[in-house]
Amino acid sequence: MAEEPCSLPAHDVTLRLVPMPADMNPNGDIFGGWVMAQVDVAGAIPAWRRARGRITTVSVNSFSFKQPISVGDIVSFYAEIVHVGTTSITVRVEVYAQRNHDAPITVKVTEAELTYVAIDGDGKKRPLPPDEPGEIE
Repeated sequence: MAEEPCSLPAHDVTLRLVPMPADMNPNGDIFGGWVMAQVDVAGAIPAWRRARGRITTVSVNSFSFKQPISVGDIVSFYAEIVHVGTTSITVRVEVYAQRNHDAPITVKVTEAELTYVAIDGDGKKRPLPPDEPGEIE
């Protein structure tokens, strides 16, 4: 896969991490499962804010690995809500890696869409509260 340089999105980053050697697979790349777990965390942040409380992941609607991630890359996760239902929130997450300290380059490495459901203290679905003007996602 050829690296296609790009820029980071203009909106706020949701999560930023640097993977460590313990996150590496035998080929020297970061485990896909590590990336999936971080995408779930990043997607849950705006969903939790919108739900104003407890949520759970109910679906990974799509997940695409575009480039490998390496130890030392600065990995940025950008999450935004794309749909709100009665109890559910669908979030798109785009992941970028900034690498090569001598000649910095940014590449899009992953994109995904996940659905979360608002739940109550007993783990049962609950309706989402009304959207409030000026609410931060």
